[in-house]
Amino acid sequence: MSPTFHSLGVPNYRKYAAGALVSNIGTWMGRVAQDWLVLTVLTDHSASALGIVTGLQFLPFLLLAPWGGMIADRFPKRQIMLVTQSALLVTALALALLTGAGIVELWHVYALALAQGVATAIDNPSRQAFVSEMVDHDHLANAVALNSASFNLGRLIGPGVAGLIIAWFGIAPAFYVNAFTFVFVLVALLSMDEKTLTPAPRARGKGQIREGLRYVRRRPDLMLIMSLVFVLGTFGMNFQLTTALMSTQVFHKGPGEYGLLGSIMAIGSLAAALLSARRHPRMRVLVIALVGFTLSTALLATAPSYELFAVYLVPTGLSALTALTTANAMVQISVSPEMRGRVMALYMAIFMGGTPFGAPMLGWIGDVWGARWTIAIGTISVGLSVGAVVLWVARRQNVAVTFQTQGRPRVRIRLDRPTTPEVAK
Repeated sequence: MSPTFHSLGVPNYRKYAAGALVSNIGTWMGRVAQDWLVLTVLTDHSASALGIVTGLQFLPFLLLAPWGGMIADRFPKRQIMLVTQSALLVTALALALLTGAGIVELWHVYALALAQGVATAIDNPSRQAFVSEMVDHDHLANAVALNSASFNLGRLIGPGVAGLIIAWFGIAPAFYVNAFTFVFVLVALLSMDEKTLTPAPRARGKGQIREGLRYVRRRPDLMLIMSLVFVLGTFGMNFQLTTALMSTQVFHKGPGEYGLLGSIMAIGSLAAALLSARRHPRMRVLVIALVGFTLSTALLATAPSYELFAVYLVPTGLSALTALTTANAMVQISVSPEMRGRVMALYMAIFMGGTPFGAPMLGWIGDVWGARWTIAIGTISVGLSVGAVVLWVARRQNVAVTFQTQGRPRVRIRLDRPTTPEVAK
């Protein structure tokens, strides 16, 4: 099998990946339909209302992350996912029924967004850590990258399909399809061979949350990665909000064109995930990807036309997913198995937990300063964070930088201390 897809040779992971792909397509359809419902039906293109919805979806990541990680390390992850995926199916179906009956109100969307956020906050640490129970260590980085590829293939297909369904049949059918796709994940989980899973040791006793926090605090490498991911997630990765505002307020497009933007961005994201599946995760790759994200979002914020905006979304998706996939894999392969649930919960809380503050703030910025500034704020924030981290590492670790101009031009970044491994080659 190709090195890009070698983890699909594991039967349990192959079943899970197939179910997750269908569900990811439905999830992106649901997101597009929800945004369109809020912007065009329930409000008069209110960026603040859309920011609140996005914030409520991610608020539980911040509040429940320690408990989500503890649950993932204490109980069977597959059983946890069966419960959480069922809860997500119910909330998606409730929004479909309310919309189809024509009685949906903004507070319904707020309440269901919060409920979905609670289920996802419990589901996510278990889902992240469950990968290591389906595949061995040699397949882990590849499986993490393929999960990102699945997510972004869903982003590639889902928004475009949602835009067409909304334009042809209305918003409610898109919600119904999203609810139905959760069935595929449930079937995949139920059909797995439990005997071939390799569960991590269960966490026992009191103080597990504090133990997880102490573990991360003793790992400056993890803290550095999480700092970069926090800024990226809080200010840079709000495309659910920013592309909706740019599409409707700046370029005055309909649901089909808005859905197409998500699919176009997913071209770059999917390419990044597939490339990451062939590559060992390194800090150098993470930093270069964040620099690329800064440059590409600067182009997005200043794009003079819908067509150029769509083109710039490709390198934006490429750089963003390269950064996220690299960071995720670096964390997963470097932590102890019995700590993985708690560490990944903290990682996801840091990545998504800033959204409850960032999304409403960006919504307010969109209402006051204009839609372009919702992207520009992310450009500035991520650029400054990368510069600060590079300077901090250079001063703290005594980094030496050399340039090779003959043959293939290269930049080598290494630590002068012989006992410390090379950061990038």
